[in-house]
Amino acid sequence: MRYLRERREELGGFLPARRESAPPLTLPSDELFREFQDGSGDRAVSTTGVMVRILGKLLRDESIGRLIVPIVPDEARTFGMEPLFRQIGIYAHEGQRYEPVDSDTLLSYREATDGQILEEGITEAGSLASFIAAGSAYATHGINTIPFFFFYSMFGFQRIGDLIWAAGDMRCRGFLVGGTAGRTTLAGEGLQHQDGHSHLLASTNPRVVAYDPASAYEIAAIIRHGIRDMYAGQESVIYYLTVGNETYPMPPLPEDAAEAIVRGMYRCERSRKKQAKARVHVLGSGAILNEARKAREMLEAQYDVAADLWSVTSYQQLFRDARACERWNRLHPTETPRVPYLTECLDDGCNAVVAASDYVKILMYSVAPWVPAPFVALGTDGFGRSDTREALRDFFEVDARHIVVAGLAELARANKLPRETAAKAIKDLGIDPEKPDPATA
Repeated sequence: MRYLRERREELGGFLPARRESAPPLTLPSDELFREFQDGSGDRAVSTTGVMVRILGKLLRDESIGRLIVPIVPDEARTFGMEPLFRQIGIYAHEGQRYEPVDSDTLLSYREATDGQILEEGITEAGSLASFIAAGSAYATHGINTIPFFFFYSMFGFQRIGDLIWAAGDMRCRGFLVGGTAGRTTLAGEGLQHQDGHSHLLASTNPRVVAYDPASAYEIAAIIRHGIRDMYAGQESVIYYLTVGNETYPMPPLPEDAAEAIVRGMYRCERSRKKQAKARVHVLGSGAILNEARKAREMLEAQYDVAADLWSVTSYQQLFRDARACERWNRLHPTETPRVPYLTECLDDGCNAVVAASDYVKILMYSVAPWVPAPFVALGTDGFGRSDTREALRDFFEVDARHIVVAGLAELARANKLPRETAAKAIKDLGIDPEKPDPATA
């Protein structure tokens, strides 16, 4: 019995216990993220390109570079990650034992025993297993490794959602990056690749913190906060970011926006109209933020409607905050009620709120009870299909024209504009009111 007890003591005791022995992580300096706050000027870049650029800088960082674990199933070139082949190499325990087909190119495959990229082949499940191993290493091995798993967003929560659920249950930490995200951003790919619902699926996982960023500074703010949250604050959560391959100039970081980005929304453009027939808030997310920006300009220039533009980086975070406020108020009926952050942002006497996203409408309508004005959401309900971005956004009714009409129609329902104004806009903007519903077409 003495022998058995000694052996059991060496194994950690009679009952399973979680022991976290990882040393504190030295966080990267704020300077690492500085370039993404300044915007790209006239240079058009994609959010996927920005994400890979941030990853490359993290890999070169002296404090945490060796702890970064890039994971990709088989789409490294799709995501523009080939410069990392030479920089840090692809891990192979026996080294490179073949001549790659692209060996005559500058950025050819390079496998090495000290490689850092886990290039798993076409297996999202196998890649997620590597993510779980790296994301739980802080507890199982006492090492704060930081996994970044890049994948087609359509093939994440839909295909391996059960493994992501298990990762959350195991208190894994790390970043899931859904590339080519959104239902209208990946032209020509159709049903197979066009994701319009991963954020809805992500919202069901209690351990997942999901964001749909639109710009370089939003991605930088989220990554910076995520590293601090998980590896300094010791929060056992998984950050999910969706990024796209559509290129456009990246604006500079607005003043005092960094914290609001992480909370879920911020005002990126304020109306300059002092006198107007009505006021509306236009909410855009991810790839559709630029359409929302165009709609804001059209509402002001053509219809004398004052419009503020908001970037919603996370409907999930807005919903969780509002839900928490509602619960607290219910359990503390004699206390001063707490006000959800979403309500604080929009409660300024506007006449209507219109939201547009590259994801299904129910994601936006999840926060509807706390919107303090008439509210309408435009989303991409239905199956993906092959066409140009412009045609897809017209088909799913999420382009600037449809956002304008939705705003005018909602103002008309609130008796702030004549209904004829919305009817005339439908005609002037070339919208067919009798076209089939995209959700059922």
